[in-house]
Amino acid sequence: MKGERDASLLRRAEDSLSEGPQQTLELAKEVLGLSGHPGAASAAVFHLLGADPRFLVDSQGVWTLDPTMAPLGVSLSEVSFAVVDVETTGGRAWNGHRVIEIAIVEVLGGTIVDEYETLINPGQGIPSMISSLTGITGAMTSVAPYFEHVADEVAGRLEGRAFVAHNAAFDWSFVSSELVRANVDVPTMPKLCTVRMVRRLVPVLRHRNLDVVTRHFGVDVQGRHRAYGDAFATARVLLRLLDEAAGRGVEDLATLQWYLKRRRQRKFFDPHQFSLELPGHESRKRKRPR
Repeated sequence: MKGERDASLLRRAEDSLSEGPQQTLELAKEVLGLSGHPGAASAAVFHLLGADPRFLVDSQGVWTLDPTMAPLGVSLSEVSFAVVDVETTGGRAWNGHRVIEIAIVEVLGGTIVDEYETLINPGQGIPSMISSLTGITGAMTSVAPYFEHVADEVAGRLEGRAFVAHNAAFDWSFVSSELVRANVDVPTMPKLCTVRMVRRLVPVLRHRNLDVVTRHFGVDVQGRHRAYGDAFATARVLLRLLDEAAGRGVEDLATLQWYLKRRRQRKFFDPHQFSLELPGHESRKRKRPR
């Protein structure tokens, strides 16, 4: 069947690209067995891989695998998720703001299996607005470890897992920047944002902040605006969202990532990239009226 054939070809493409980047025509020959007309072969590759966010292509027609995407076929029940929340001195890691608390809750096989939390000494003052919101004061963090003292522990709890957070871009920006400052390698890992998951899996919710989402799923939040309270609540939300995904027939992590990103625009196939004059290409160009 066509669907099974496409899935087999996608897996073959992934296996090929896992060994390194490849030009479009090389991929056409190795994956599709096409070595004739280069334009047709290239178009076939774009048709197969073009709408799949797992496969990236640059302006030179070189294909690679997106390192943040999971391998094909990794069952959601077998994936270890690191659900993360951080409290910070402000809203932008690149503006010099720092982490003041971090929590990591591990989810595996439909249950919470491990937890980690610690206050962090940011090495700078904590704005009064942040203290009012979180309850975390400079006196509390003054006796806490600096991030560099826990960086190896944090990296170890992220390695080999999928990074999950409610507004993942925010939490990842702080965690990754803190690891870089501590001179610790930043793990390459798949990322899931529960805000985006809610948008796609629970479209009835017009607002997607953690308060609204937890209320929708009947999840109690113990310690709102503290890293552990928010991370634990997000982990419970994740479990409910994974159930929603399973109800849509999404059973593996790569498919879930594709499902969440599937509105991404198809990759553009430019026949001129291969110095070709494809039959019918010129006729499709609209001529300007004189």
